[in-house]
Amino acid sequence: MSKLEFDPDLPQIDDFTQLFLDQIPLLDVRAPVEFAEGAFPSASNRPLIEDLERHRIGTTYKEQGQDAAVLEGLALVSGECRQQRIAAWEAFAREHPEGALYCFRGGMRSKISQQWLYEATGIRYPRVRGGYKALRRFLIDQLAENAAVMRPVVIGGRTGVGKTRFIKRLTPHIDLEGLAWHRGSAFGRHATLQPPQIGFENALSIALLRLVKTGNPHFVAEDESRNIGARHIPMEFFEHFSKAPVVVLEAEREHRIDITLQEYVDDALAEHLTLNEEEAAWTQWADNLRDSLYRIRKRLGGVDYQRISKLMEDALSLHRRSGDTSEHRTWIEALLVGYYDAMYSYQLEQKKDRIVYSGDIDSAMDYLSQHYSIDMTS
Repeated sequence: MSKLEFDPDLPQIDDFTQLFLDQIPLLDVRAPVEFAEGAFPSASNRPLIEDLERHRIGTTYKEQGQDAAVLEGLALVSGECRQQRIAAWEAFAREHPEGALYCFRGGMRSKISQQWLYEATGIRYPRVRGGYKALRRFLIDQLAENAAVMRPVVIGGRTGVGKTRFIKRLTPHIDLEGLAWHRGSAFGRHATLQPPQIGFENALSIALLRLVKTGNPHFVAEDESRNIGARHIPMEFFEHFSKAPVVVLEAEREHRIDITLQEYVDDALAEHLTLNEEEAAWTQWADNLRDSLYRIRKRLGGVDYQRISKLMEDALSLHRRSGDTSEHRTWIEALLVGYYDAMYSYQLEQKKDRIVYSGDIDSAMDYLSQHYSIDMTS
């Protein structure tokens, strides 16, 4: 068998619905730059060709044609390099025997990867028919189709009432901020970057696909504008989401300060500490706080910005010296009262015709259970 002869009996997968419902581990053999532009939640990148190799092969293709490009690729990925890549695929396949592999269109790269893996190890690992492009097209179509039949219930409330925590206790739900990896406010950045827009859309479509499977058309999601950080909710979903009934959570101010302190200070700093040494983690987290406040300075106005900035610096100083986080409550309260509450009151006024219930967490949970068959997560 020559290097470009393929066993026609090696398996393929084309049941995309079941693939995503079962969260099948996916071996993405595209170049890292392609993977970074968008992938799927269950995918891992083990490329056949690296970025520079892809560039060289692409140049050869443009200048000399496909046959020359194939020969260039085979020359670049040969010997020890080839063995290392096969070893990476083998490790993935043995760890995830139920998985499948794909390239961009399900063509040359995935066929080569599948064939080389089989020849070297005897593993008959299936490839996805049509590759990434077919999977992506499937999810785009499913997003539009499923968004049209599902009936979201939007959970609103002022900053700090615990909306995200609340929806995570309910089933079925979609955590939009979790999928977008952003807390949905000026202070909402995490210690790591948001997924690419395509990755966010793929994850949302998969989440909807799984909700349809439950048979209950209703699900809860947190009240969001179309943008969540630097990501935007696809219009196919947002046009239904923005017309959905709204359940408003209510909580005392002290409770809201507690939750905001937990999220903006304790949880956010803990994220940075998992990624960096203490000094670097502290600096990055504190700088993120300052930058978040600076980005809303025009909306706050110069006087309030300077006042809240001073409160923040005093709190950071005490926190760094002694570990005491209590002073953060002062700038958090000032921000809640002077900025977020006024903004939310305006936003809520625009949605007043959609509000179907307002109350505390327990009563809201009872309402959702009785009217929409939304239950507590077991």
